[in-house]
Amino acid sequence: MVAPKTQLPVDRLGRSLASLRVSVTDRCNIRCRYCMPEDHYVWLPRQSILAFEEINQIVGAFASLGVTRVRITGGEPLLRHDLPDLVSLLSQNVQIEDIAVTTNGIMLARFAELLKSAGLTRVTVSLDTLKPDRFVDFTRSGRHQDVLEGIDSLARLGFRRSKLNTVVIRGLNDDELIDLLEFGRESGVEVRFIEYMDVGGATRWSSDDVVPRSEMLARISDHYGTLTPIRAGEAANRAPADRFELPDGTSFGIIASTTEPFCGSCDRSRITADGMWYRCLYAESGIDLKSPLREGASDTELAELIRRSWSERSDRGAAERLAVHNRGVLYGLDGLRTDPHKEMHTRGG
Repeated sequence: MVAPKTQLPVDRLGRSLASLRVSVTDRCNIRCRYCMPEDHYVWLPRQSILAFEEINQIVGAFASLGVTRVRITGGEPLLRHDLPDLVSLLSQNVQIEDIAVTTNGIMLARFAELLKSAGLTRVTVSLDTLKPDRFVDFTRSGRHQDVLEGIDSLARLGFRRSKLNTVVIRGLNDDELIDLLEFGRESGVEVRFIEYMDVGGATRWSSDDVVPRSEMLARISDHYGTLTPIRAGEAANRAPADRFELPDGTSFGIIASTTEPFCGSCDRSRITADGMWYRCLYAESGIDLKSPLREGASDTELAELIRRSWSERSDRGAAERLAVHNRGVLYGLDGLRTDPHKEMHTRGG
């Protein structure tokens, strides 16, 4: 059965509410230098974390407004016990056409088959280096091989349109662009290079460490030859990545949120594991969906709160950051520890 299309809510800048990211935990089992570089963190209280049934009800409210794509995030979402049960719940909603997960891949080989059987559509794996020793430096983890095995499981289990996200940092992994593209071709995953962003817990961010989209494209074209931009309709135009083809047809993407923001077409919002809804990754504050939910709000009331809040949206966080003179880190450690909702691993990226 195909659900009838619903007119999506539109904000003040004409951006539709179309894609939802749902964090299921703020915990993670690695410590990436661009996300969680510190030794100690303030965690969300466990009693505040949404139950799967609560997540399903909130997602249902978004779906009733026309949202068709849901991405499960963290922290590291595979740390959430019984995650396939949530996927199974969400997949029963006929209005949801696409259920994806973003993972660091360490536990992926163990859970990929269960997730696919539950209804997971797509997987994105975050991997910033192909070098095991460099992986330790990036993440403080020695489980590089586990990530590779997780990626290998995707093609074997029949996952399609799998992606590999790589945050590119000057002097740390920007010498691996070609190696990662070759790995992506061999593994059947599309590589997406991400400019180093100054969001949340990127407390060691510097503009000097950013490798801009233009430089990445120049390096890749110097090696492969002419690159062809990919244009694939309205949904692709809203996507965060600009996509290109190598001469042999291999595709890849670049997300240039730092130097060439896509705020004008952004249709993404995110819900934290404790039910705060952020309409922009850079937003100072979110909208509490958990409290009305737990106080007995109906599905219609939740949907109306979401519709009204989205229609009032006018933020352009990444574009506003681009205009900042002598741009530094967005938040210092004291601010993050006072309000852990500002952390990337809490907001779900």
